Amino acid sequence: MNVRGSNPSLDLILLLALSTLWGASYTFIRIGVTTIPPLTLIAARTLIAGSLLVLWMTAQRIPMPRDSAVWRRFFVQALLNSVVPFTLIAWAERSVEAGLATILNSASPVMAFLATWLITRHEQITPRKLFGVVVGIAGICLVVGVSAFEGLGRQLIPQLAIVAATVCYAAAAIYGRSFKGLSPAAPAAGSLIVGAVLLVPLSLVVDRPWTLHPSLRSLMALAALAIFSTAMAFVIYFRLVQTLGSVGTTAQAYLRVPIGVAISIAFLGESLSGSAWLGLVCVVAGVGAMTIPSRKIAHGAPERDSGPSADTPKLD
Repeated sequence: MNVRGSNPSLDLILLLALSTLWGASYTFIRIGVTTIPPLTLIAARTLIAGSLLVLWMTAQRIPMPRDSAVWRRFFVQALLNSVVPFTLIAWAERSVEAGLATILNSASPVMAFLATWLITRHEQITPRKLFGVVVGIAGICLVVGVSAFEGLGRQLIPQLAIVAATVCYAAAAIYGRSFKGLSPAAPAAGSLIVGAVLLVPLSLVVDRPWTLHPSLRSLMALAALAIFSTAMAFVIYFRLVQTLGSVGTTAQAYLRVPIGVAISIAFLGESLSGSAWLGLVCVVAGVGAMTIPSRKIAHGAPERDSGPSADTPKLD
């Protein structure tokens, strides 16, 4: 995707699209695992999405690295960004509702913010972005309400698995800094392909997928998960990370929570707290504070947020 500059209106539209695609992923997973074992579901997800991204890179004439050292780093990235977290979330969602999974996984941008601020320091942290983070967190709490956490602890192990997946995503964001000099599409596609190479043989041995009888609904959820919530979402992410920066792009997580919960209500019959409207106002305010570029004139030059070209996305 050719990106010449930032268009705030288009960026916000794409941010909403990305939030919807990733917010829907929890519902797709919840539907998929009803008749497809988690390991096979995620093996198929990584294989389909990785293949589509490689085709997209070929069409865009983006080269895939051939250095074996880079592919060894893709292996580590695959473990942190797809193999382990994808599988943990899919396994957990056999018993944890999609809405609660969305909530538990929403801590990833907070961890990314803290890592950016305290460890990597690769992107400027302004008071406005800090305000956006705080307001976004407050909005999440208001949207989900206390009632959304009533089930917390009843299924402790699956819920801890989702939290562990969130930690993996934060580690992947930090490790992804090692891919400087590559198009952000390369580590994303490369790690997904490596993930498929690791997961498909395990699926064949453990689940024997040829003996399974998945429902049409689960197969459609798998296709939507791989095509829309993974491959297409990545293409949008690649555009946003160049214009909003990594901290600004993580603002999608604050929109992803109400959107993901809303989708789970519509398709799975789950519930949303009564404080949602006030929370949505806070969420929109937080996203605006983190994403709308500030332009202060200093010596004739506009102030712009810098975005890393080598960060890899957090996959949901």
